[in-house]
Amino acid sequence: MTQALHGKKVAILAADGVERVELEQPREALNASGAQTTLLSVHDEEIQARESDLNPAGTFPVDGLVADATVAAYDALLLPGGTVNPDQLRVDPDAVAFVRDFVDSGKPVAAICHGPWTLIEAGVVKGRTLTSYPSIRTDLRNAGAEVVDQEVVVDGNVITSRSPDDLPAFCDALVAELGAARAAR
Repeated sequence: MTQALHGKKVAILAADGVERVELEQPREALNASGAQTTLLSVHDEEIQARESDLNPAGTFPVDGLVADATVAAYDALLLPGGTVNPDQLRVDPDAVAFVRDFVDSGKPVAAICHGPWTLIEAGVVKGRTLTSYPSIRTDLRNAGAEVVDQEVVVDGNVITSRSPDDLPAFCDALVAELGAARAAR
């Protein structure tokens, strides 16, 4: 355990239907590196998690509403997947604006599995090289991204991965990029 990210604050943006492991593992990696994580959502109280999209997998308490959040308060953004989760986020104007502003800020933004759907809606994928779960790759291409089939891709400040199988590489890249952003500031 290292404290390389001590004092860094990471927003996790998720809604009902989030893939449990895609929220838990990156959050654990960030916390183990000294970062503080905050779970933001489009509604308060708690969000329902899933395993493999279909099976109930408990709940997570929500720390705050994305409508009340500012990019300036955070050093990085995590967008976990699950199909229902990003589908809810991409129809919420506050969530979409928050993601767009975060990418535009130059701070690290990490999206896994179906998480890039929200990046598409935010209009920030054109000209970027990204990866994702296979079923949304056409959506990414249609939005102007170059899509590759790799476990993790870092393009500027955007980090993407394909699926829960890629979580070790995804978590490592997120921690490394946030650490590199810290060193650059």
